[in-house]
Amino acid sequence: MVITAQLPQPREEIEEAGAAEPERRRAWLWLWPFTVTLALGGYGLTGSLLGRDELVTWDMVNRSSDRILATLHNVDAVHGTYYLLMHLWVGLFGDSVVSLRIPTVLAMAGAAAVVGLIGNRLFGYRAGILAGILFGIVPAVSRYGQEARSYAFVVLAVAVATLLLLRLLEKPGSPWRWTAYVLTLAVVGLLHLIALSVVLAHVCALAARARQDRSLWWKSVLAVVVLAGCVTPLALLGRSQAHRQLYWVPEPDGWASLSLPRDVFASALGAGAMVTLALLARSPRRVPLLLCGAWALLPPVLVWGASHGAVSYFRSVYLLFTLPAWALLAGAGLAATCRTWKPALALVAALAVLTLPDQRQMRGPFEHNAPVPVDYAAAADVIRKLHQPGDAVVYDRMDSWKLDSGVQYYLPRGLRLRDVFLARTPAAINDLYPVQCSVPTRCLAHERRIWVVTQGGDFPFAAIDPLQANALQSRYTLTLSRPVTGMTVSLLELGAGRTSSR
Repeated sequence: MVITAQLPQPREEIEEAGAAEPERRRAWLWLWPFTVTLALGGYGLTGSLLGRDELVTWDMVNRSSDRILATLHNVDAVHGTYYLLMHLWVGLFGDSVVSLRIPTVLAMAGAAAVVGLIGNRLFGYRAGILAGILFGIVPAVSRYGQEARSYAFVVLAVAVATLLLLRLLEKPGSPWRWTAYVLTLAVVGLLHLIALSVVLAHVCALAARARQDRSLWWKSVLAVVVLAGCVTPLALLGRSQAHRQLYWVPEPDGWASLSLPRDVFASALGAGAMVTLALLARSPRRVPLLLCGAWALLPPVLVWGASHGAVSYFRSVYLLFTLPAWALLAGAGLAATCRTWKPALALVAALAVLTLPDQRQMRGPFEHNAPVPVDYAAAADVIRKLHQPGDAVVYDRMDSWKLDSGVQYYLPRGLRLRDVFLARTPAAINDLYPVQCSVPTRCLAHERRIWVVTQGGDFPFAAIDPLQANALQSRYTLTLSRPVTGMTVSLLELGAGRTSSR
């Protein structure tokens, strides 16, 4: 038998091996939350049809950058930064459903990773990982991670700003950390002004620390002044457009505030479980609970109060950026309750299973237009199958459901139909809605066949503008009426005779 002795490792190798374990532990802080959220957000990504807000995104990002900027002077300025970013993205990767939605999936996954890092700083390693995973399994995270709108980016920006605040509090004398923090808050405001209400929570944390370092008072004031200078022009422009864009949002009552958690989480059960775990959060320090509690509660209170004036801003999606705070508190509560990984992960898995019905609902085919289902794809399919060269189209524009954009998106790109009563496109007038022909009889060009796309199941001539209906009825006969979910696709053919349907 030959006995071999193991040589001792060089000191450098021992130090490197010792450093590898903490490095791996730090990686898990963001990698697990990122992976879980990316997997859930990517599952069923194309299952839901584009909603009307996503169709606005599609319309805007396919304009030139000059046209986008010109439109923002008239409407939707608060989403301008997102449109410009997506304009660059679509220029590189196209405008398929996957391409339009994948940036928000990545943004939500990034937000989950940042939640893990924040949780580690505030409540410890295990609480950080649990917080990131809990954030990822919230049904609303998947829902808005699969929507081509700015809200996932807002959540990410708010989370990054909060992480930079914590780094700043560790070294408040660093001008670079102050600069990074203020610039990130400016990005938050440029993405969505309402999300800047998170500053209330940040002020609470800064005030608590200012008892030890009084220089934080004047530095914070200076930061707020710089931030205000960055976002005030957009705030003034957005306020001038608010009534036009939010006229339909009702003024919130007491019930609206009570139902907010259910709506923000997109799950009554998930909201109840997360709030319960959040109430169990413990920390030997004051700032973690103060920061997260203020982050979760103060923005909704502020927005609720501000919504009792000329314009209401109280929509659950506008407060989605509070979800990381609830996840952080819930992760801390779960870590405090379960001293080991197994029971903690078992509870996370149980919560994921219990919210599966809500997750399935979030991926319903018409969820992005809920509560009114509208099947743009089915309507486009009817036209595609029965289309003949020279066909034209009339869209019901009596509502704001974007029937024109929805059907056009799902029609083959090479299939072009003359929009009979369209006088000027939204892009041509730097707006979101078109100008229609003022004298419909003058806009008819004697096309042999005209498709009429209307919302609901009403008789097509009763669903469109009366002047347009009269012009069509005087020359065309209804020869086909095909209902699809939430819409009716009808075919008119040139010729005299009594209107018929089949």
